[in-house]
Amino acid sequence: MPKLSTYAITCALAVAASSTAQAQEGDAARGEVVAKRCIACHTFDEGGANKVGPNLFGVMSRGIAGLEGFKYSDALVAAAEAQGQWTEAQLMDYLADPTGWTRATIDDAKARSKMTFKLADEQQRRDVIAYMTSLDN
Repeated sequence: MPKLSTYAITCALAVAASSTAQAQEGDAARGEVVAKRCIACHTFDEGGANKVGPNLFGVMSRGIAGLEGFKYSDALVAAAEAQGQWTEAQLMDYLADPTGWTRATIDDAKARSKMTFKLADEQQRRDVIAYMTSLDN
């Protein structure tokens, strides 16, 4: 078996690290596909209607519970007062467990989120967040 040079090993490790980093980044196109699961309760179009959940166009820049005219839960309004803007890290946690995130954010074990859907897959959450971020641009 031939010996690999230090350079070849370094290059192989760099490629592997790059692939891992890319897998952890969100992909807006994949996120748009994943977000089709959300359309039962949300719209994503600019000026789109609210459904059971609010329209999500511009959600990253308008702040938590920040869409005028939508009746958010008292718990999410309190979370908005505590956190203000959505960050990618907050959305990663929220999409994984909306009620759990809300309870932790406002330190209230009885708080409830209106959103009951949980997106368990971490990469899918990254992709959906990349999609929602693309709607703010």
